[in-house]
Amino acid sequence: MTEPTAKRPSGPFREGDRVQLTGPKGRMHTITLTADGELHTHHGVLFHRDLVGLPDGSVVTNSSGHEYLALRPLLRDFAMSMPRGAAIVYPKDAAQIVMQADIFPGAVVVEAGVGSGALSLALLRAIGADGRLVSFERRQEFADVATANVETFFGRIPDTWEVAVGDLAEELPERFAAGTVDRVVLDMLAPWECIDAVADALAPGGVVLCYVATATQLSRVAEYIRNTGLFTDPDASETMVRGWHVEGLAVRPDHRMVAHTGFLLTARRLAPGAVAPTVKRRASKSSYGDDDVELWTPGAVGDRDITDKNLRKRAREAAKAAEGARRAAASRESEAATE
Repeated sequence: MTEPTAKRPSGPFREGDRVQLTGPKGRMHTITLTADGELHTHHGVLFHRDLVGLPDGSVVTNSSGHEYLALRPLLRDFAMSMPRGAAIVYPKDAAQIVMQADIFPGAVVVEAGVGSGALSLALLRAIGADGRLVSFERRQEFADVATANVETFFGRIPDTWEVAVGDLAEELPERFAAGTVDRVVLDMLAPWECIDAVADALAPGGVVLCYVATATQLSRVAEYIRNTGLFTDPDASETMVRGWHVEGLAVRPDHRMVAHTGFLLTARRLAPGAVAPTVKRRASKSSYGDDDVELWTPGAVGDRDITDKNLRKRAREAAKAAEGARRAAASRESEAATE
């Protein structure tokens, strides 16, 4: 058994702890406790020393008598407030990644890229003390930010984690023998470039999960995975979270919600030589060449061909609308000139 992974701080607040303070009107401040630290707001000053030694969940008062609730940040809170070198994987997507990729204690997991480390934190928790996570990142600056964030959250670098700076497609075969990786999570602009290397590294039945932001990326990587013949048919989804206001009988959806952030696409590695049963689907006209990676063609989105007659009709309608807009604008200018 390997050494235990890093644990979250517990017990009374100490210098160096991250503390989330919720003050008047629910505004949050995340601070790192220091001996002579002070939190200055327009509500007054809160001295860090007043927090040291108090248990988690305490309420403290600042110099103006305003109360603050002090709690250690949850993983979701930390991920949203930590320093970012690159965009983070939002908590709602990180939770789905852990479930859809079936990240389990003891798993050997490969991640690329590491970004700012938000997803790494969720994966490290899921693999437990006996797992292994190797995070690939092309840019040293991003790797440095992610490493610092993970160390801040756990208090040290977990024994189960390694950050590798380099290209996954080139480095993965050097670090892992064929069929020795349980799960691969790809958070990058062009995940299809790494699918061949991922297929070699994954054990039969292993899962590859791609996190992409746009529909064009989703289509491209799905078709690439299908064309390899080495995986099950890809499954794609997105997650939206809508909060609710609940106060007495005033129960309604929040006015704002966390909608689209990215697509999740998963597929499982077939056994060597296995051929998955054919999935019946309507034939698509879409196909991407090497020079058309980012092209979104009418066939790709299922757009129907338009006849010349309809095209001329729509052109006349557009011209008529433009003429009306010009007349309205001229009328407004004329009225303004006579005033």
